[in-house]
Amino acid sequence: MFQSLAEVARPVLDTDVVRRVRRVHGLEHATVHVLSGQIKRLSIAGRSDPEGFWLAGDVTTEQVERAAHEALDRMRAGEHDLAVHPNCGTSLLATGALTSLAAVVGSVGVRRGALDYVNRFSTVMLLMMGAVILSRPVGLQLQEHFTTLGEPGDLEIVGVQRRETTGPFGNPLVVHRISTIGG
Repeated sequence: MFQSLAEVARPVLDTDVVRRVRRVHGLEHATVHVLSGQIKRLSIAGRSDPEGFWLAGDVTTEQVERAAHEALDRMRAGEHDLAVHPNCGTSLLATGALTSLAAVVGSVGVRRGALDYVNRFSTVMLLMMGAVILSRPVGLQLQEHFTTLGEPGDLEIVGVQRRETTGPFGNPLVVHRISTIGG
């Protein structure tokens, strides 16, 4: 189903800027996969844009640079599945959308206020749990067909820069910018 929808969306997915962001997003995920294989209990977040991606987490610049280059080499060698990551925001979005839809569907027909909602609670909860279970494969399929691209094309890494800033709770936060061209 997702592949068919992607074929319909192909004119948009194949525009230069969208294809480039999808490739960069795939490289971001591949880099996180490589780092995860090297660092136990890695805690990292990423964000892609047309010129590269950001990684926020306590990793060294050398680790990020090596991992990004290894990820790109492995993708070029055919490991296109590295572009899909289970902790991607696309999967989080799929979970939110499907559980919200389940809650709405489970509430259809409620007429008399709070007591009817309480009586429907177990049904809504069961539907939402099913939606959470379903959202994982849906999120992975959305990544594979829409938000990432495992084939890197002519994507190149041109630089890795480290920045230190303050996190949301006043704690130090290490951020790396991985700049790319091509794609």
